[in-house]
Amino acid sequence: MSFVRTALLMAAMTGLFLAFGYMLGGPSGVMVAFIVAAAMNLFAYWNSDKMVLSMHGAKEVDDRTAPELVSLVRTLARRADLPMPKVYVIDSAQPNAFATGRNPENAAVAATTGLLRMLNRDEIEGVMAHELAHVKNRDTLIMTITATIAGAISMLANFALFFGGNRNNPLGIIGTILMMILAPMAAMLVQMAISRTREFAADKTGAEISGQPLSLAKALEKITMGARSTVNERAEQNPATAHLFIANPLSGRSFDSLFSTHPRMEDRIARLEAMADDIRPRPARGSSGIPRSGSGVKGNRPRNPGPWG
Repeated sequence: MSFVRTALLMAAMTGLFLAFGYMLGGPSGVMVAFIVAAAMNLFAYWNSDKMVLSMHGAKEVDDRTAPELVSLVRTLARRADLPMPKVYVIDSAQPNAFATGRNPENAAVAATTGLLRMLNRDEIEGVMAHELAHVKNRDTLIMTITATIAGAISMLANFALFFGGNRNNPLGIIGTILMMILAPMAAMLVQMAISRTREFAADKTGAEISGQPLSLAKALEKITMGARSTVNERAEQNPATAHLFIANPLSGRSFDSLFSTHPRMEDRIARLEAMADDIRPRPARGSSGIPRSGSGVKGNRPRNPGPWG
């Protein structure tokens, strides 16, 4: 259902671009705006992973520097039938995580030191499974496409502002002015709706990968509390990357609104709790020697996750 909704939202974005684009810039304006926006976002698509990781000061870790975290991600990637992504740790007290990369073969997952300290093993597993779900669902590609169309709409609005737009449109000058204001806002709202839909989808797929929806739900509770009480300075300096994180890293923006890139955390937790009865817990892994915690959200007792990096 989430993929159907995403497809419908993307179709709505495309229709918005074509309709408003013709009104604002005419046929030639539509083509120019789309080509320029596509070129800009194509560059971002190929380089965004390196840019985002650099913005947040992420450091790559391996079996030597963070053996437990890397081993956990490797197990989850194998379970999800994905190539092993690169693993990064971000020195930030705020508990959070994100995934990036243009495709599964060039993916990276990153977790903050705050998340590794605050969460227990099962909760960290749930969070990393959520991030791998973004990779598996190719959400980076989806968001790049929507960003391309949204960027083209904004360019058309700027085109109309400086060059007067399509003088032959049937709405007249007042209609043109209104579209210059409303078209980019509408595109942004659709783009954020797609982002929120992808978060729900990643929660579901992540819970299926880990087999423990309640551990992910408990992790989201802890992350929400930690994000509200701890400022992520690098995220505040780079707000355009906020949608990548599992929880909104920006202070004062944890509520759900038309302009939020994340769904309400209460809604996400409720959906995960509803999944719990349908997913049988996986047996304890004898080979790793790491026991699992209890299955209930409220009954999970925090455990020291160990030296995660």
